[in-house]
Amino acid sequence: MRTLVLGGDGYLGWPTAMHLCAAGHEVSVVDNFARRGYDRELGVTTLVPIAPLEQRAWTWQRLTGRRIGIHIGDLTNAEFTHRVLDEVRPDAVVHFAEQRSAPFSMIDQQHAVYTQVNNVVGTLNVLYAIAQVDPTIHLIKLGSMGEYGTPNIDIEEGWLEVTHKGRTDRMLYPKRPGSFYHLSKVHDSHNIEFACRAWNLRATDLNQGIVYGQETSETVLHPDLATRFDYDAVFGTVLNRMVVQAACRQPLTVYGTGRQIRGVLDIRDTVECIRIAAESPPAPGEFRVFNQFTEQFSVLELAQLIARLHPFPVRIELTPNPRAEAAEHYYHAAHRGLLDLGLRPHLLSDTLLESLFVIARRHRRHADPRLFEPTVRWSPAADRVGPAVQSLVA
Repeated sequence: MRTLVLGGDGYLGWPTAMHLCAAGHEVSVVDNFARRGYDRELGVTTLVPIAPLEQRAWTWQRLTGRRIGIHIGDLTNAEFTHRVLDEVRPDAVVHFAEQRSAPFSMIDQQHAVYTQVNNVVGTLNVLYAIAQVDPTIHLIKLGSMGEYGTPNIDIEEGWLEVTHKGRTDRMLYPKRPGSFYHLSKVHDSHNIEFACRAWNLRATDLNQGIVYGQETSETVLHPDLATRFDYDAVFGTVLNRMVVQAACRQPLTVYGTGRQIRGVLDIRDTVECIRIAAESPPAPGEFRVFNQFTEQFSVLELAQLIARLHPFPVRIELTPNPRAEAAEHYYHAAHRGLLDLGLRPHLLSDTLLESLFVIARRHRRHADPRLFEPTVRWSPAADRVGPAVQSLVA
């Protein structure tokens, strides 16, 4: 099929584009390079160097004979969004093109507003473009397990059957997100569900857990094909950050008690989930939700696993939690949908030994230990530590 990957220059977007292309699909990507701009704004760099998008695509074509088309533009521009969908006429649109960091969205008012406008308006423009260009296009949208928060009941896959005063209905699972970024994902989910119901669109919402890793079958073919590896306290996911801390012989910093529980998955499982969802589309009018993770751990359990498997001794330190979240909570989330469609997950314990420790050790010279420390507090009254933010990416 023809597939359009939005945010195709990003951490997950670029490996997904190659994975779909390798599976025989015709792939184009859209990006405005905002993610690279966030690095410049914050004064950070990816641990693993990445090539420019044009160079990535050229190297991929040279190695495989398969072309990945490139479209540069911003999804908050409705005219551009409509034009690129009309030009590509995709069978599926994979939507990664959002500001994805909870800490980034909590820096201050400007960053909160930017995150919500960029994410919600961009998705609305995609929905309108699909409805006007071709309502049969399958939208595959990257959501987040963080949309649910940490309710004291089991988390279902997107939908919940509720009986109230003798009457029963099926409704979207209640959401209690923990940041303005995760709130933007909730708004997306509601907007997409409404568009499916009102315009007979079809969409898959992938509520993804914390992704770890940097290598896929495609990224390892050449250094130009590498994807980014974020380890800083703003964009670095907790597991990637702690692996780099271990490589740098730094303590593994665990926020609060470390009893916060989250779902996680390998980057190889992320790209495979996208392929599975694309090749098994929902019915017209259906808003399908998958909880996309393979294992769940507390943050402290992640740190203990790294410390146990790492070839050199590492220390674990508890540090005050800059986030507004429960110190300890119930967490049990359903995640059968993608497994039932054929996903065969990788296990974290295997990936740590086979890949993550090797990558972190190989590239540790690029790491700046000052970036491990949290620089963002969830309270707007709190002082923000670290370097001041100079400007936002337009």
